[in-house]
Amino acid sequence: MRVLILGCGFVGTALGKVMIAQGAQVVGTCRSQSGADGLAAQGIEPLLFDGTPDPKLSEAADSASHVLASIPPGPSGDPALAALPSDWLGDKTRWIGYLSTTGVYGDRAGGWAYEDDAPTPLSVEATRRAAAEAAWQSLPQPAHVFRLPGIYGPGRSALEQVLAGTARRIDKPGQVFSRAHREDIVAALLASFARPNPGRIYNICDDHPCPSGDVIVEACRLLGRAPPPLIPFDQAGLSDMARRFYSECKRVSNARAKAELGWTPAFPTYVEGLADCWARLEPKPSD
Repeated sequence: MRVLILGCGFVGTALGKVMIAQGAQVVGTCRSQSGADGLAAQGIEPLLFDGTPDPKLSEAADSASHVLASIPPGPSGDPALAALPSDWLGDKTRWIGYLSTTGVYGDRAGGWAYEDDAPTPLSVEATRRAAAEAAWQSLPQPAHVFRLPGIYGPGRSALEQVLAGTARRIDKPGQVFSRAHREDIVAALLASFARPNPGRIYNICDDHPCPSGDVIVEACRLLGRAPPPLIPFDQAGLSDMARRFYSECKRVSNARAKAELGWTPAFPTYVEGLADCWARLEPKPSD
């Protein structure tokens, strides 16, 4: 098995490490030499990609059995698709996946978001993601699409926010968010490898949409610190981007992934997920 990860970041690197342990060859793209050095240290073959056509990228795509794309689209669309030749899909390609965002659902006023719901993105970024989804699904072998909410995991969680002094508890009654632990996303991708269904869309998230402040409180409990005070939404002085984030309220359903992929999140709520992040936090902060 040869895996190409277009945009080998937080999730892609974790997937790459698992695949290498299973004997696969993994190539991952990145934008900088420091990123390339980091991938190489994990055993992933790095490929510098700046968005322009590159014969090395075409060769990597042509020889890959599994292709996962996660590069954010720009004003001109998905940079990887734009850089690849139109005939890059070959006989060796067995699986294609695209990591998207639950932001394509827009606002559901606290209701549930399902894969068959029509996308109604509110932001420019989510609108571009919806267009990129369509582009990847228009390939002769349509991509599997994985819609992801806020992603967290070891080294990138509410624990780090509390330790950095940037954690805030914004009080907006009725506001909830869904989230996904990185390892659960990787597990869902592996499950899709085993049960391919080209063109299918899956929400990958935990079982417990909740206010973001609840996560901060649990992180503070693990760290033995007092939680920051609740700040009313209208008094929080949020940036335009943060206000847009809070303008969308939805509960994301993961029922399809469970039923069709045989996948169950190992971290069904933020409590289990943060406990895992805490267990792997090194060095542990002193009191």
